[in-house]
This record gives sequence, C-alpha cells and structure tokens, in this order.
Amino acid sequence: MTAIPARIAAFQAAGEDRLGLVTDEGVIDLDPVTGGRFADLKAIIEAGALEAVIAEAQGWRPDFALDEVRWRIPLSNPEKIICVGVNFPDRNAEYKDGQEAPGKPSLFIRFPRSFVGHGENLVRPPESPQLDYEGEIAIVIGAGGRRIPREAAYDHIAALTLCNEGTIRDWVRHAKFNVTQGKNWDRSGAMGPWLVPFRDPAQLDDVRLETRVNGEVRQEDRTGRMLYDFRYIVNYVSTFTTLVPGDIIVCGTPTGAGARFDPPIWLTPGDVVEVEAEGIGILRNGVEDEPC
Repeated sequence: MTAIPARIAAFQAAGEDRLGLVTDEGVIDLDPVTGGRFADLKAIIEAGALEAVIAEAQGWRPDFALDEVRWRIPLSNPEKIICVGVNFPDRNAEYKDGQEAPGKPSLFIRFPRSFVGHGENLVRPPESPQLDYEGEIAIVIGAGGRRIPREAAYDHIAALTLCNEGTIRDWVRHAKFNVTQGKNWDRSGAMGPWLVPFRDPAQLDDVRLETRVNGEVRQEDRTGRMLYDFRYIVNYVSTFTTLVPGDIIVCGTPTGAGARFDPPIWLTPGDVVEVEAEGIGILRNGVEDEPC
C-alpha cells in the first residue's frame, strides 16, 4: 500500500464544511475516519492527534475529487495570528534608511477574516488600489508554552502552511507606529492550502520560498537567510505571550513585493498569485474587486 501524503485540510464539499486528508487522487473525508471526534483542525492540534489522524486514514479511498472541493483557511479560529515583518536581509535594505537590521523583530497581528483559502480570490477594496502580495511560511503551534527556550522551539511546532500576507499599502502608512489597518482588510490575504505536519528541522532550516504573479517570479529567497530564524521567533514571541495550540506565526517575506517596483505594481482583478515553498506546496489565488 502506498502511503498517503501528509496534507490535512479544511474544505467545503456537498454543501458542508469538512476536514480532509489530501491525496493526488482526491480528498478523504476525515469524519468517517475519526468517527466525528474532531470539529475542526484546531481540535486535532489541541489533542496532539495530527499524526494519529493521518495514520488512521491510511487505506481509505478519496471521497471527493480535487475539483469538487472549496478550500478553507486551515485554521479559522486560532487564538492568535502573529506576523513577523522585515525578516530577510534584502527586505530590510528596501527601506533605504541607512539603518542596519533591527535587533528585535517587528510584529503585528492579523485577524482570520482577513484571509481566504487556496483557490479563492483576494479582494481589492474600493478604498484603495494598492493591494500587494507577500509570500510567507507560517508555523502552527502544537504544544503551547511561555518563555520557550530557543533549543526547544521546534518541539512546539505542529505543522506548516503557506501565507500570502496581502496588504493594502497606503493604509499601512496612515499612522507612525503601526500597520494594523493595512494588514486586516477582509479577504485581502490567503492561507493554505493545507497543513503539513512538522517532523524534521530540514522542513524549515533552509527552504526555498518563491512568489509568482501571473507566472513571473517576484520574490525568491531561502529561509536560511532569515534575520530571525524560526527557533528565535518562537522563543521571542513566547516571552511576552503564552503560545497555545493552534496559534499561527507568519514568519516574513523576501524582497520583491509590488510596492518596491518603480513605479509600484499593484495587484489587479484577473491576476494570479502563487506562493510556493519546498515541502509544503503551492498556495494559489486570483484577484477580484469588492462588489460595490
């Protein structure tokens, strides 16, 4: 028997929200597999059951073809989504202020409502044409904790996913010290397509991360060049707040966002943005205008 790839997703099919194990042939509905034990992916992570559920699904046949499902963001109800800004050397250089990289990371919060799932369109609001993209890797906390030592950080990560940390650029500059209002427009970003269990440091330590717009590579770098690596991020964030299962940390984007072109290149309806990372997959989204 061929092992099923470890990709677990939230999706909608036949008019219902479901959890599934994604295979190349389709999606296995996990409700029959688990006897309905879990309401959502957060519940699976809180129970520490991600690997057990994947193992239980081995040998089951797909219930839905891939083109029959509508992808949801993997975790719709995390307690926290914390984002790391300016986390690659060339990204820091974009600011052209002559400053070295700061000694501590810049952080901000996003709301789940600001994301759509894989295959859904990002929404450009009527208030601004400056919808931009930022391809990133996100980590999902499995074992919670406070003041987590750097050397133990990987023991607290349950899974990985991808994020297009879409931004309304002019709205991040409305105030001097915060970017919250530019980062939280409804349906302006994307997350998914699924969760990949975190099993080995090689899944994070030096992974290629790429963002394409209409097939053109706009962002490309490796996580080994991050200013603040994943271990440091978990340690730093858990110093001031208790991390709990299901929390998401979005860990930074390479240089090449649309705002950094001259003139800037904003996303417009009909564009297709793809975020890809080795070992995780491809997060793909179109763009549409918000209906007026």
